[in-house]
Amino acid sequence: MADGKINSFEIEFIQRLAKRMGISDREIIDLFESPEPSQKMFSEVERISHFYKLILMMNIDNETHESEIVTLKNFGLKMGIRPGVADQILYKMEDYEDRLLPANELLKIFKIYYN
Repeated sequence: MADGKINSFEIEFIQRLAKRMGISDREIIDLFESPEPSQKMFSEVERISHFYKLILMMNIDNETHESEIVTLKNFGLKMGIRPGVADQILYKMEDYEDRLLPANELLKIFKIYYN
């Protein structure tokens, strides 16, 4: 979406995430029409999970634009996530055919940067 377009893959991904979070289709539409400010996440696990979901959403259309990476890093900074973490995750995702980084690999990256 940071590339200025939203396609069917991105919509389906948002709907799947929303369903898991108990968010209705009407609430999704409302959020697109009138975005609400983000709430701060307190636990490290919540921040890592949310950040990874943002990366997955960015990659859902198999296109990664520079503007999307900048937006991702800005969101990450607001969540207390270092830009180098995003770079490392994006780099490691290239090692996987489906670009889905296994949870243990994701945690290794965070441990390197936060220990």
